[in-house]
Amino acid sequence: VQLQASGGGLVQAGGSLRLSCAASGFTSDDYIIGWFRQAPGKEREGISCISSRDDLTDYADSMKGRFTISRDNARNTVYPQMNSLKPEDTALYYCTRSLRDWGQGTLVTVSS
Repeated sequence: VQLQASGGGLVQAGGSLRLSCAASGFTSDDYIIGWFRQAPGKEREGISCISSRDDLTDYADSMKGRFTISRDNARNTVYPQMNSLKPEDTALYYCTRSLRDWGQGTLVTVSS
């Protein structure tokens, strides 16, 4: 199983980024893609997830209203759209498939 996260970069406060997580190497159609982030010196934080079968989503309180997650089932890819970014959103963002498989992460840096 491979999870390839991408889309991170440097953005000014108030800006937007669209991340992606491309999953491959499995046949199950019943799983959850979750997104976590970890800032330097802080604990890992779960921020969002989406289910594969019915597109149910959930968001951490810190991301509600600013973060929208969607999926393209044909490509097994999940797209988190992050808006109104803040410097405190600076972190390594990575995705997981059902908490069993983990990607390598993509770095998001928000400048003030």
